[in-house]
Amino acid sequence: GMGWYHAIQMLEKKCPSASLDYIVEPWFMGAGGDGPGGEDFKKFQAEAESDFGVKFATSLGELPAPAAPRLTLISGRTGDNPKLLTESIANGAKCIYLEKPGAPTVAELQQMKDEAEAAGVEVLMGYNKNVCKYVRKTREFASTIPGSHVTFVSNNAYENTPESLGECFERNAEGMLKNMAIHELALLVSFYDVSVENIASVTADKEFSSMQTLAGPSGKEWTDFDKIKFTITTKTGTEVSVQADRCGGTDSFATVTTKGEEVFRYYMPDDEDRQLVEELTAKYPTAMPYFFTQDPDYITVKERVAKHTVSGEEAEGVATIGVAVETLRVAEYLTPMLQEQLK
Repeated sequence: GMGWYHAIQMLEKKCPSASLDYIVEPWFMGAGGDGPGGEDFKKFQAEAESDFGVKFATSLGELPAPAAPRLTLISGRTGDNPKLLTESIANGAKCIYLEKPGAPTVAELQQMKDEAEAAGVEVLMGYNKNVCKYVRKTREFASTIPGSHVTFVSNNAYENTPESLGECFERNAEGMLKNMAIHELALLVSFYDVSVENIASVTADKEFSSMQTLAGPSGKEWTDFDKIKFTITTKTGTEVSVQADRCGGTDSFATVTTKGEEVFRYYMPDDEDRQLVEELTAKYPTAMPYFFTQDPDYITVKERVAKHTVSGEEAEGVATIGVAVETLRVAEYLTPMLQEQLK
């Protein structure tokens, strides 16, 4: 999972300001140890302990007091995050790197924000697309063409079967807009003046979009978008689009159009990064493909947050928990509107 990939990057010294000292893993060191992924985790744990001196624990309460500024990286099930943030604060975190979307609901994330602020602990978010090359280059190009329209496109490579999508819907029960497409919504909040109060309209592309009700591994049914495209118009005159497809492949990209004609497209990964993706795919063949396309950006966010924790230097471009709260508000606001349009 994502936590494993964060760990690998730090163990390989990709983030020079960070030192991976502790891994807290209650599931695989407890009830999940003999289930799917359990053996892989035990192998990883043995190597991390013997080769890198990493210490493992089943709870944050087992950790000693920090001897240096402690950055706690929370990368688990979204529903566990409020409890993990409370425990991180109680156990000496100076700064918290919180994976998106942060919490299942706006109310919970706002409470987490308030709790951290009261304790004087900063919370920065793993919205890595905020620092992506393709986002930067698209925004730069669009700024040279007045009246142009930007579309951010996100793809995953799930099999287009009821079994695969049903498992995806259940594992990501918060829904596509709070999960896969949350990165794009964070871009809209960060760079396009999108907020709940400033949205004038949202229009689904019914020809592209699809919503299904599927059974997950537990047998419970889940309703979610397997693909969605929509355009937001703000009250201040900005217009921007998002497209997300669970079964669209491994590439993300952005386009710029003017007068209905596409004039710019930039991919992630670009040609420069594709060799790295091939190398990482060969090295970690069972990992999710999107880890590799976003590998440089995961490193950038972690390094900026780690450096900020140690030196106080600004974590340029990294989203705050305040941005995350507004992003989640937008996701909760849009989801029923888009569902209604697709009925």
